[in-house]
Amino acid sequence: MKLRWMLSAATLLLLTQAQAADPKAVEAMMQKNGCFACHSVEQKIIGPSYRDVAKRYAGQPEMVAKLVTKVKNGGGGVWGNMGMPPHPTLKDDDIHAMIDWVLKH
Repeated sequence: MKLRWMLSAATLLLLTQAQAADPKAVEAMMQKNGCFACHSVEQKIIGPSYRDVAKRYAGQPEMVAKLVTKVKNGGGGVWGNMGMPPHPTLKDDDIHAMIDWVLKH
């Protein structure tokens, strides 16, 4: 019984990670969490466009951890006076998937 539970949990974990890696699932997660209220792929709205973010941080893999922290804790000063609100309830794995999605645009 315990083995069955562990296998079920492992399968669920793998399915969740696979779904998070799917670009459509990540985009839906970003929509659900309000990211597109301030950002778009091509144009600045309140925050920078995802294309501008991808250009700024291209070739800087060390920035991923900093961007994850920025999404989690919020903050400003990088793209202007308007700060980004914190998103403390988002899981780090989900934020990583979102950052990966942004950096591919």
